[in-house]
Amino acid sequence: MPKSPQSHLDPRQPLVVDTTKLPRQPGATRALNRVVPAPEDLGNEMISVPEGSDVTLDLSLTSVSEGVYVSGTVRGSLKGECGRCLNEIDKSFEVSLGEMFAYADSTTEETTDEDEVGRMQGDLFDLEPALRDAVVLTLPTTPLCRPDCPGLCPDCGVHFDDLPADHSHEAADPRWAALRNLTKPEE
Repeated sequence: MPKSPQSHLDPRQPLVVDTTKLPRQPGATRALNRVVPAPEDLGNEMISVPEGSDVTLDLSLTSVSEGVYVSGTVRGSLKGECGRCLNEIDKSFEVSLGEMFAYADSTTEETTDEDEVGRMQGDLFDLEPALRDAVVLTLPTTPLCRPDCPGLCPDCGVHFDDLPADHSHEAADPRWAALRNLTKPEE
């Protein structure tokens, strides 16, 4: 998970977590339940979490010897466009989140790469990169409004659900157009 190095975390930001009330004793646990506004660009080109919409965090913070392990679920709403028929998609999501945030003075600094494990700054850590990874990596690259979406007719662009069962387009090869006249009876 790529972590952007932050010079200073602001504890007033909704996705910055303060662990001062979580003892640094392995096994100590605290619940983190909050509703936060979705950050910008939380998704892909076809489907995403609308910026500022409510994202519900039901997480557990567990103190481990090297830092804080965060686990639980994230819920919210998605908006997008069907990759087959271009209809609007409006549905909810729920994803699991599990991420380790290492203490600044832990041995993980020597044993892991900088982007392998989240790093704490004092008693604070930024949950946004973990949230972004958990949500974006579960989104489909080609979302569908429903699993059996038939899409659009490639010739006329009308949704197949709106067309009769015998819908077709004459696809005559123009090189054979002169022969078509030979089979028609003369009038």
